Amino acid sequence: MRTTLKRGAHWAAEHEREGNGAATNGSGNGAPPALPPLTSMVRYGPPPKRHPILKVAKVFGWIVIVALMLVAGVTGGAALWGEDLRQATAPKTPAEKKAQEKLDAAPAAPGAPVNVIVIGYDKRHGETAHDSRSDTIMVVRLDPRGKTISMLSFPRDLRAEIAGCKRAAPTVGKINEAFTNCGPAGTIETVKKLTGIPINYYVLVDFAGFIKVVDRMGGIYMDVDHRYFNDSSGYGGYSAIDLHSGYQRLNGADALAYVRFRHTDNDLYRNARQQAFVKAVKQQLGLRQVPGILDAAAKKVTIAGRGEGALPLDKILSFAKLAYGLPSGNFFQPRLENLGQDDSTFELLADPSEVQRVVHDFMNPDTASAQKATDTATGQKSHKPKPEGPPARNVSIEVLNGNGVAGDADRAAVLLSHQGYPAGNGGNAIKTTFKTLILYDPAAKGGAAAANRVALLFGDADVGAATPDDNLSTMLRVTVGTTFKGTLAPLPADTTPEHTAPHVTTDASAETAAAREAQKKVGFPVLVPTVHESSSSLSTLEPWRAYRLNNKGAVRFVYNGPSGTDYWGIEETAWENPPILSGPTLTRTIAGRDYQLFYNGAKLHTVAFTENGASYWVTNTLLDGMSNETMLAIAKGLKPLGTP
Repeated sequence: MRTTLKRGAHWAAEHEREGNGAATNGSGNGAPPALPPLTSMVRYGPPPKRHPILKVAKVFGWIVIVALMLVAGVTGGAALWGEDLRQATAPKTPAEKKAQEKLDAAPAAPGAPVNVIVIGYDKRHGETAHDSRSDTIMVVRLDPRGKTISMLSFPRDLRAEIAGCKRAAPTVGKINEAFTNCGPAGTIETVKKLTGIPINYYVLVDFAGFIKVVDRMGGIYMDVDHRYFNDSSGYGGYSAIDLHSGYQRLNGADALAYVRFRHTDNDLYRNARQQAFVKAVKQQLGLRQVPGILDAAAKKVTIAGRGEGALPLDKILSFAKLAYGLPSGNFFQPRLENLGQDDSTFELLADPSEVQRVVHDFMNPDTASAQKATDTATGQKSHKPKPEGPPARNVSIEVLNGNGVAGDADRAAVLLSHQGYPAGNGGNAIKTTFKTLILYDPAAKGGAAAANRVALLFGDADVGAATPDDNLSTMLRVTVGTTFKGTLAPLPADTTPEHTAPHVTTDASAETAAAREAQKKVGFPVLVPTVHESSSSLSTLEPWRAYRLNNKGAVRFVYNGPSGTDYWGIEETAWENPPILSGPTLTRTIAGRDYQLFYNGAKLHTVAFTENGASYWVTNTLLDGMSNETMLAIAKGLKPLGTP
């Protein structure tokens, strides 16, 4: 991506402020540092002036969804909100009802995966929704059987073939223009054409009270990756922001500034900040905060399926319950990568093969990705969990034709054999069936688990225990129904990165001096980062600072990342149980230290541990630019002051 760095008055103001505040914020910066060299950064034209609160519909929409999760998981939901919530979120405008026609019918099978498009739009005063722009477009896949949720965000400047309507002809442009031209129906059509993903439901969000809602929650603790500053007087007319680095509680105004920021990076980084905010809300939202949030949200959120008025409450709550009870590590966020840019239009360009890759990862998440990635990075395999049910080679399957389509039993048997199952054609079933039926031998060890795994391959299938009257001679019997269309769901892509040596250096002279200074200001043992990523160095904006966190001492070390425009950091605090360390994906003991590992798919985002009554963690760049091996090496390199 060809890019450039915006530098100007706001940079000078930032460093004037950093220099003046060095003694109090613990950054260790006396005089302003030299102007940093030019580094890669996406070049954008000056953004249009918009109402600052109205550009965060995506994040507010997720606050609402997380609130629904909590209600469903803790109270059952219906007793609190019931019909009022259902009717309040029903489609009302012609544009909202028109969008329903573009949706695909939801699968009939209970527990089958569904895809939901979330469209967040910003509406300026005096405009209708149809005159607005979609600030956010993402698709969420909820899979109750696989117990996974995938979220795929689209940069608003991504070039796509834009659907047409009476108001506008089809064209090629930025993906967010689809909403401006043709409303939510245009966005749904555009995303379906770009990705091939069937869309079963939509969530449409317009909200102008983000600050008030976050403040009602008492603020949100966020891991801020670097110093953010702009006084709104510099080049580009960007909105003001003034945040120091480190884990901290953000009030509504600061949270708004953080999730909207893209002054010196691009939409990919902003998407990552917003996704991190969503996770933080999930970790911190309490039941007592829910009533005020949902009351404000109900009039600003529309939820719809194809051919439905108000979406049935049981469907809303079933989605919420899945999200609320999601196993640790089963939330996936595949990202578009290797994007180019058209310098004349500032559109981001994705190769079709890259779109196909990210869609495959989105539709078929690998729940074992974190485990496999950890095994690869550490060489330790003793903790690998046993797979559910017997291996495919030990699962014998008889396939019957229950749909009347000649050759379908053979086709299904061949496809199953390609997956490693010993499968054979058993002929025609006694009667036809609409949905594929999978029976298992209740006396066979692991038979039920094996049947459920095979059901995932067929997508829309029923599972049951065989009776003596079924005369089952194999572990499973598959009767293909009319829902079988000659294909099986693809296996999850193995995204396990190959093992590589850590890309690190052991020069800790600057860190040791900083740690000694920090130790004078905090009441817990400060560890020295003796190892850091080879192409990184302590940030010139705010290399470190000592501060108070939840009335405890805290220290943050900030590094420029491998790309030169990203950042990663090390947090140390006397707060033993901060929300960010709840629900690790995995835990591992390495060289006598117990580590908590937090993954984004197969990429290690945070490595944490506690000792000496304090918490310590290493956070990857926003786009997880450092390898898993590098992250582990940095964490292992945290040593007490005075250690040789």
